[in-house]
Amino acid sequence: MGKTYWMLVTTQENLDITRARGFGLQGVDTRNRRKAVRMGPEDRVLYYVSDKKGFAATATVTSESFEDHEPIWKHHREHETFPHRVEIEPNVVLDEKDYVDGYQVGPSLEYVRKWPPDRWPLAFLGMLHIIPQRDFNYIEDELRRAGGSLEQPDVAKAEATEPQIVDSQITESLSEESLSELPVPPGSLVVAKKRSRVTSKSRKSSHRRRMKKRR
Repeated sequence: MGKTYWMLVTTQENLDITRARGFGLQGVDTRNRRKAVRMGPEDRVLYYVSDKKGFAATATVTSESFEDHEPIWKHHREHETFPHRVEIEPNVVLDEKDYVDGYQVGPSLEYVRKWPPDRWPLAFLGMLHIIPQRDFNYIEDELRRAGGSLEQPDVAKAEATEPQIVDSQITESLSEESLSELPVPPGSLVVAKKRSRVTSKSRKSSHRRRMKKRR
């Protein structure tokens, strides 16, 4: 079965809770259980913040749906625990000030066409909706344009370029000859200076030998 594209309608308070947890988990209320249990790995989730009338983030589902009643999110119904949950990972996340305005992009969505043009917000009632891939991609592109990319740095690349400082006590115990053979990793200031010193001494010794021969 192919991936499903979901629009999840939430409040700013609950989105802040999800954000504070690193966008690692998302719960759905009991009224949307029949949809929520269909969520699975590789499904995509688009977040719409109802009290801000804006699109805020996208994420990817990384687990099967499961049930858990640990209180995490807030609801006006005291006993609602959003028990139908999936693990997720964030893709694009915006700060509140950068949300994509629902009134700007909402009326153009394919998903809202069955509602009268002036009543399109009715399409967003309820917490969980299946939307066309085209709508999802369109809004995710708008989120990226608003500056919400969450691209992670290349860890291997970062490690390769990270300065490697060698303990001076270790270098002091090395002979000049063996030290000169050490590879100097990028940013290794101590070894670089030591090698420079060895090279300088070597040049001076060679100069003295040439002068003796001339004499």
